[in-house]
This record gives sequence, structure tokens and C-alpha cells, in this order.
Amino acid sequence: MKEIILGFLTSFFVVLITTPSLIKVAKLKHLVDVPSEDRKLHVRRVPTIGGIIIFAAILFSFTIWIPINPYLDPVVLAERGNEIKYLTAALIILFFIGIKDDIIGVSPVKKLIALGLVGFILVVMGDFRITSFDGLLGLNEIPYWASILLSFFVYVVVVNAFNLIDGVDGLAAGEGLLIGVLFGTWFYLNDNPTLALLAFTLSGALFGFLFFNFSPAKIFMGDSGAMTIGAITSLLAIWLISKDNSGMIYPISEIKTPIVAMTILAYPLTDTLRIFSLRIFKGLSPFAADRNHIHHCLLRNGFSHRNVVFIILLFNLIMVGIALSTVNIDPNLTLVILAIADVLLVTIMLKIKIKRGAKA
Repeated sequence: MKEIILGFLTSFFVVLITTPSLIKVAKLKHLVDVPSEDRKLHVRRVPTIGGIIIFAAILFSFTIWIPINPYLDPVVLAERGNEIKYLTAALIILFFIGIKDDIIGVSPVKKLIALGLVGFILVVMGDFRITSFDGLLGLNEIPYWASILLSFFVYVVVVNAFNLIDGVDGLAAGEGLLIGVLFGTWFYLNDNPTLALLAFTLSGALFGFLFFNFSPAKIFMGDSGAMTIGAITSLLAIWLISKDNSGMIYPISEIKTPIVAMTILAYPLTDTLRIFSLRIFKGLSPFAADRNHIHHCLLRNGFSHRNVVFIILLFNLIMVGIALSTVNIDPNLTLVILAIADVLLVTIMLKIKIKRGAKA
């Protein structure tokens, strides 16, 4: 527990103390996002390289405070060492691709190649795979080839989902903070201090970043930050689904792990599925840029950036609460209930309008 608290505080203070200097350097070097008429919601020149400090704080805090028990089985120690090795390598590649994209831009093809390379490192070399569905939908053990494809799909979807939701001041950072706390709490209760530490160092860094990214934002995380958050959360989701939870306290031990992962990532997954479906239905590329995300719709309905963030975080917490409250019923029925609740909550969010205009 001590290492987890220290990891959270270390990443928090690293970001809190160093971000003002990063903002000054970014402005001096003109590393800013220029307002435009297409998808930009801000009216000021805002630095876009916040991902630098998020990445550095997470990596620094995690490597310093990672709990190493010399009395552990050598096989377990070797396994954890391999996990850290491949995770670090993958994050470094994503970070530099993101930074290049934030500063001078990267073509979609090169970004896709980089995502594929990182996916190969994580899923194939690092063996970060979903190996079982824990009985959900009648599925238990998954064949190796299907496990590779499914894990790669989850990684790509989650990384892109965080890129897509980074459209409102504080939203991606706020979602990442909440998701990190939820994952971290789960792994702590499941007696996995290493993964709990990784989740809480992510949360600590994003909590510090929110002091500068909450509306009105003084700095944006950019692709480097969004891709870092997406990669870590995708791996936390894969780990959660793959780890046995039978040793946890009742009734948490009865929850199917795929349901837990899906509800923790409720908003990024919901918004991505919705926006891709809308674009395909209109005959457009699912990757075409527009302002039809849920957070954009809430802004048009008169909510401020801050209110949009709070509404979406509340939506995410409600989805987690529903999953916990349905623990004693059939898990397949729980999936149906969650799907219905998701549609109803999103519909209600999009229907509510207020007279006061949104502030950029």
C-alpha cells in the first residue's frame, strides 16, 4: 500500500511542479495549437505537448516505486520483469510518435504502422493477451490465434478511443484519472500491487495535469498524452480480464471480469462505437473528423466544458454501479441490462438542453 500511495503522490507532484515550465517553453518555441474553424473548440493558442510530462511522470514514478519482493518465486519475478520491459518499450514508441504528431504531424499510414508495431510488441512479444472470457457468453478458454486477434483489437480500440474523446478541456485527463483509480482499486483488492501501482501512477499524473488542463485549459495533452493513457488503460483492461478474481471479497469475486473492464471503460467505448456507427451509416469513413461526439453534443446543448466533464464522469460511475448491483444475476443478463442502461443514459444526456451557452 505504501508504494501505491508514494507512486500516486510522486507522479502528481512531478506534473504539478514541472508543467508551468513546460507551458513557458512551449509558448516560446511556438509549440501551440492554433484555433481553426473545423474541430477546434478553443479560441486561444494553447500548448499541445502536455503528454511529455504525463509520460515522464508515469514512467519515473512507476519504475522508482515498483514493489520488488526478493522472496517471490523466480518465475514470477522473471514474468514481471518481462512485463515491465515490453510495456516500457511500447510506451516509448507511442510517446515519440505522439510527440512528432503534436509538433509537425504524422501521416495516418505511419501512425498505423507505429500502432501495429506497438501492438506486436505488447500482444505477441510481451504476451499481454485476453486468454479467457470467464464464462461470459458461454466462452471460457480462447484459442491462441483468437486471443492474439482479440487482444490486438482491444489495444487498438482503446488507444484510438482516448484520442477521440480528447476534445473537451479536461475530459481525457478526467476520464483517465477515474479509470486509473477504478483499475487501481480493483488490482489492489485482487492483491496485485504492481498493476495497482501502474494504475495509480497514471491517476496521479492526470490529477496533477488537470490543474492546467481543466477549463479554461492552459495546456493540452496532445496525441502523445492520449496515446500513453490509451495504451496503459488497454493493458490494464487486458490484465483485469485475464487475472483470476476468485480470491477477492464477496460479492466482487462473483463479477465476470470482462464486464468489469467494459464498464470501467464505459464512456470511451460508448462514444467510439456511437461515432463510428453514425459515420458508417452516413456513408463516411469511420475515421473522418467531425463534431458529433457525445461531448460535442453536450456543448451544443449549452453545457460548459466543466459540466460536460462532470456529466460524463457521472455516466461512467453509474455504469460501474449498475454492474456491481447486478452481481447476483446471470452475467449474460447483466450485459443486456448494461446495454439498455447505456443507451438510455446517452439518450437522456443528449436530450437535456440548457439556455446558458457553452464557454470555450
